[in-house]
Amino acid sequence: AEAAAISAIPLSPTVEQAIETIPKCRGKVFTTGIGKAGYIAKKAASTFSTTGTPSVFLHPGDAPHGDVGVIAEGDILLAFSNSGRTREVHETILFCRKLLVSSVISVVASKSSPIAEESDVVLEIGQIQEPCPLGMTPTSSTAAMMALADALALTVMAERGFSKEDFAVRHHGGYLGKKLREEC
Repeated sequence: AEAAAISAIPLSPTVEQAIETIPKCRGKVFTTGIGKAGYIAKKAASTFSTTGTPSVFLHPGDAPHGDVGVIAEGDILLAFSNSGRTREVHETILFCRKLLVSSVISVVASKSSPIAEESDVVLEIGQIQEPCPLGMTPTSSTAAMMALADALALTVMAERGFSKEDFAVRHHGGYLGKKLREEC
């Protein structure tokens, strides 16, 4: 079910628009989401940072209590919400607009949602039937979100000409760091 959800992601012109927008970011790419989508947003921020696009996760529960103050003019917000209706994520987008983010990119099931309506670029994953017995546990939808976020990060990485040496500077610890020190 998860592989089918990933295979069914519509590759619309908005994916290319996101790939063109992210490298132009003059600040940082902030990711946001809550619940399972929040875990995907955290992982996306880490992958973007590792691959040369400075990125930080902004928790939508903390954003209205001052944490949104980290946003600056020129930053990009990448918001994850399967329903596109998550109140905390929607409010975070509105807060970030007041702080002049340069662009809001959302990853949602459908462009017919409040979050999509507030976004400059909407990346639809499509309506996904979750395979759990209740049809509710986010597994296929989060797999699709993660695959799309990874594809964005890796494509932007290639667009930037990000090298193995660049990767080594950002990832000097653990097995990969050791391997890179031996190779570079």
